[in-house]
Amino acid sequence: MLEADSLLPPSGAKGFTMPADEVRQRKGGGRKKSKKGKGKGQGGSANERSSSLNGQDEVPLLPPIVPPKKPVEEKKRTVQAKTEEESSMAICLQVLFPYLLAGMGMVMAGMVLDSVQHWDVFKVITEVFILVPALVGLKGNLEMTLASRLSTAANTGQMDDPKQQWLMVCSNLALIQVQATVVGFLAALAAVALGAVSRGGVELDQAAVLCASSVTTAFIAALSLGLVMIGVIIGSRKVGINPDNVATPIAASLGDLITLSLLAGVSSTLFHYRDIWYLSPLVCVFFLVLIPLWVVIARRSLQIREVLRSGWQPVIVAMSISSFGGLILDKTVSDPNFEGMAVFTPVINGVGGNLVAIQASRISTYLHFWSIPGVLPYKMRQHWPNPCMTFFSAGVNSKSARVLFLLVVPGHLVFLFAIKMLQGGHTAITLAFTCCYLCAALLQVGILLYVADLIVRLMWRKGLDPDNFSIPYLTALGDLLGTGFLALCFRLVMLVEGLGL
Repeated sequence: MLEADSLLPPSGAKGFTMPADEVRQRKGGGRKKSKKGKGKGQGGSANERSSSLNGQDEVPLLPPIVPPKKPVEEKKRTVQAKTEEESSMAICLQVLFPYLLAGMGMVMAGMVLDSVQHWDVFKVITEVFILVPALVGLKGNLEMTLASRLSTAANTGQMDDPKQQWLMVCSNLALIQVQATVVGFLAALAAVALGAVSRGGVELDQAAVLCASSVTTAFIAALSLGLVMIGVIIGSRKVGINPDNVATPIAASLGDLITLSLLAGVSSTLFHYRDIWYLSPLVCVFFLVLIPLWVVIARRSLQIREVLRSGWQPVIVAMSISSFGGLILDKTVSDPNFEGMAVFTPVINGVGGNLVAIQASRISTYLHFWSIPGVLPYKMRQHWPNPCMTFFSAGVNSKSARVLFLLVVPGHLVFLFAIKMLQGGHTAITLAFTCCYLCAALLQVGILLYVADLIVRLMWRKGLDPDNFSIPYLTALGDLLGTGFLALCFRLVMLVEGLGL
């Protein structure tokens, strides 16, 4: 030990030098030591070098400890578990109040239609009745699609970031303004064409009033309902309610009433000032000129940009289907044998579209959780399920289908009672009428829920987002089936009463 210590330089010696070979030997030994020490030697040599460079000892800085954030995947798993564990009672309780609220809104819409059908504009320009299902159906084409799209985004955590939330809100509002303006204009053209076929000609001043009324109603209704939908979805997400169960019924509750009131008010005003020949065309052109502005705003979101490019087919096809339902309404409301049908049309159409929109939105959210577009998850592997699988299997989607189907009869009984108390319509709500009406409603909703299962699976297999493509078809089909079955119901009741039963 003494000999070894004697080889070391004395403390503070300045003139001491070490031979080059010995220096290399000592450095090599230091490297070997550091390897054996598994990092301790390296850390020590680094500190020594730092001290020799700075002339003083330095304490190495430790990296800051960041508290672990809850990963997005964990949030998704939590929501998936909640979705899978959702009981029939939980679904019923969440759907029931919005469903009844929506139904009362439809009852009020029926009362409005029953009242305004006697206004001059509805008597002179009967094509306005053709517009009713098409414009009322916009809540299915636009607002319910918006609600379904934002509900899926909220449930999958895409709206947790405030910046992303603001971008989605603005882009979606701009998108539905574009779609509402275009579809409102096309619906008016379809009404003019169908009216021309039945009348044998077109009157330009009436056509201008029809187009301006349709575009204005569609624009204002889409903007107001879109704002309400966004508030409902964000609010329900914050209080822990599944937006899929709440958003679409509230859209339905306000959609029919707002749309019919706007259509009646705007068309009556423009009809009153029809002598100012340029007023209706000017109103129509004003809203059409705003389309490029909404397109620019909507294209800021990549997801909405894709919808803006490829989402027109279902909206336009749905508008066409609804227009044929409007043609049935136009032909029946003026027939004394179908007197009183106007008050029931928004109710049966709205309830069917409301329930099927909830189901389509829930299935779409399920697919977004458990699979990728183009591939069905294991629990939904059948491409074309039979009705028994849709309604009686053990899956959560079959559970919701059963709940929604069982809500039809009690809901319609409440709505019929409300119509009777409000003294709406010109038809006595007898036992025969109630039985026929409930059978028509059950048949309509049963068909819609089964078709929803087929269409959503088909859209997903083709790589299309069901939130954007399925609901317009389903609500339009609901309008057509509802109006057709209601007309058959009135005809059947008339035959039963004629037989004295």
